[in-house]
Amino acid sequence: MNLSLPYATSILFSFLIFSIFIPAFARGGQRSPKFSGVMNDSYVGYGRRLSEVNHSKASVDVSRGYMTNSDLEKAVKEFGRRCSNISRIYSIGKSVKGVPLWVMEISDKPGEEEAEPAFKFIGNVHGDEPVGRELLLLLANWLCDNHMKDPLATLIIENVHLHILPSMNPDGFSLRRRGNANNIDLNRDFPDQFFPLNDDVDGRQPETKAIMRWLKEIHFTASASLHGGALVANYPWDGTQDGRKNYYACPDDETFQFMASVYSRSHHNMSLSKEFEGGITNGAFWYPIYGGMQDWNYIHGGCFELTLEISDNKWPNAIELPTIWEYNKMSMLNLVASLVKTGVHGRIFSSDRGRPLPGHITIKGINYTVKAGRTFADYHRPLAPGEKYEVVATMPGYKSKTTSIKLEEVTTVDFLLDPEVLPRGNLLRSLCDCNCERKGSLELVEFVGVSHLEVSLILIVILLFLCFLLRRKLIYNLVRQRHLTGPKRSVVV
Repeated sequence: MNLSLPYATSILFSFLIFSIFIPAFARGGQRSPKFSGVMNDSYVGYGRRLSEVNHSKASVDVSRGYMTNSDLEKAVKEFGRRCSNISRIYSIGKSVKGVPLWVMEISDKPGEEEAEPAFKFIGNVHGDEPVGRELLLLLANWLCDNHMKDPLATLIIENVHLHILPSMNPDGFSLRRRGNANNIDLNRDFPDQFFPLNDDVDGRQPETKAIMRWLKEIHFTASASLHGGALVANYPWDGTQDGRKNYYACPDDETFQFMASVYSRSHHNMSLSKEFEGGITNGAFWYPIYGGMQDWNYIHGGCFELTLEISDNKWPNAIELPTIWEYNKMSMLNLVASLVKTGVHGRIFSSDRGRPLPGHITIKGINYTVKAGRTFADYHRPLAPGEKYEVVATMPGYKSKTTSIKLEEVTTVDFLLDPEVLPRGNLLRSLCDCNCERKGSLELVEFVGVSHLEVSLILIVILLFLCFLLRRKLIYNLVRQRHLTGPKRSVVV
């Protein structure tokens, strides 16, 4: 067939444009700019709103064999009934069309606050990427079926609070399109660190608001969202300050590389990728996006989140789901288990009364702060193993403490912080650095005169000894508790 030169040139140009933009339809799909939040002809996908073109339309019903939203709700509730001893079902909100966003919490003590790390999985962020919602139901049921049978299932259930949101975007799923019912890309709808996208709270979507409220209620240590259209584990940062495509590392770059590698290397073939070395990628190096959920989690939620592309095909034939599940099962399990197999964990206490202090943990050389829990003052700090770290515990009104560790395995470090400012005249408390309670001792110091110096000294020595015994008992109980819960290395500072 003979083609005119202009016509052939037009075809070649169209092919090149298509080739350039094809990778962008995976992790957040269309590329996002730093300027407008509304789609226009010049910038396809540069913000919240999507084009009206439905990229997921096909000549066949691609959803055949997948759970409908009604099926998913029934499956979640059935799981809750069948596995009620290790689960709790709750909703974090509703979609634009009023569909509940159901969550399955899996733990040996669901609904109870414990000094344990929490992990969340989120599926179906984009409506036309439904594989995640199917896999997350399979994961929940596998954990239930294998509790007290499989060591990995038992480890997760008894040491982690796992929260699973199978579908963040049920409306998009039912519409067979990427965005929600308002045609908004939910992975462009979060506040952004580099550009003032999505700062308008009123313009934020209900699904996005639900996620943000969720993180205020629960302190998640780590997280992963499941996507489709590629095969890679993506980590922060997702965007760059100048809007250009290049490697843009976050403060915890090494830790995120380790976490992404845990997923990739446990996968059937993700780590063998020819496009992504080791099956992992820095988001901005792949292609920058803005308003993404991953970076927001790390900055505002204190949560180490990965974006996982788990299937090359966004909407594969349903008969492929069992195979995709087998390919991803160990990756999902090992990622959650890595929370308690690696990193540094512990609690922060006051040395005077032994009460929990909701302080902060930092690592020297890493510009990032992890907050301890409000109730138990427990902290869980993901770190790449094989390195030396200086761990610093701080709390307003208390002297900070630092300890050095070589992280070869999971390490527990409990901190006892001393009060920084002591009341004037409280000689006993300053000497023993312990408030041995305290009001009576203050009165005693004021009562005892110079003529009774010997008696005072004897009392001080006795109080010092009692404080020493109390401190030793506190340390002993902490170490004993750690020994019973099974960490391999425990330190009290």
